[in-house]
Amino acid sequence: MIKAGVVYHSACGSTRTLAEATADGINSIHGCEGVTFAVEAKHIQHGRYENPDLMHRLDQCDGIVLGSPTFMGSVSAQFKAFMDAASERYSNRGWVDKLSAGFTIGSNFSGDQLNTLTTLQIFAAQMGMLWVPNDILPNLDVQGRNRSGCQSGLVAVVNSEGAVHELDRLTALYLGERIGRLLKRFSPCGSI
Repeated sequence: MIKAGVVYHSACGSTRTLAEATADGINSIHGCEGVTFAVEAKHIQHGRYENPDLMHRLDQCDGIVLGSPTFMGSVSAQFKAFMDAASERYSNRGWVDKLSAGFTIGSNFSGDQLNTLTTLQIFAAQMGMLWVPNDILPNLDVQGRNRSGCQSGLVAVVNSEGAVHELDRLTALYLGERIGRLLKRFSPCGSI
C-alpha cells in the first residue's frame, strides 16, 4: 500500500476540512492510503514541537502534504514549530524524494496566502522532497475548482459563514487524487 500523510494545523476547523478532503482524494486512488496528522498545541513545549510518533509515521509515508492556515501572511506558529522539529530529517535526508504538496486557507482572497504556500514549498525543497503543483487551470475548470487561480498549491478562502467553500473542498479532493495518482506512477510497484 502506498501511503501519503497529510500533516496540518487547524485553528478553527477549516484547515482540518481541507486536510480530510485531501486524504479522501488520496484514498480514492486504488492502492493508496491517505492519513491525516494534526499538529496540536499539546505537543509544543517551550516553543518546541515534540511528537516522535507523528514524525515516525511521516517517515513511513511515500508522500507528505502540508497544510496550514495563513496567519499574518505566513504559516501558523504551531505549524512552524512542526517544520522546525522536522530538521532532524533535513540532516539525515530522511524525507528525500517524497512527493509533497501544500494548501492554506485565509479569510481574504488577497490575504498573502501565496507566501504561506511559498514557505511550505521552500520547506519541502530543503527537505529534498518533490513538490507537486496544482494543475487545475483557473477559469477553465468546468467544476469551478481552483477559484483562487493559484498554481503553486491550494489557496482557499473561507465563505461568508467562516467555513470552507465547497469549490475549495473539491479542489483539495482533487489535489489528493493528483498526489495519489503520482505516487502510484512513481512507486516501484505502481503504474497508472
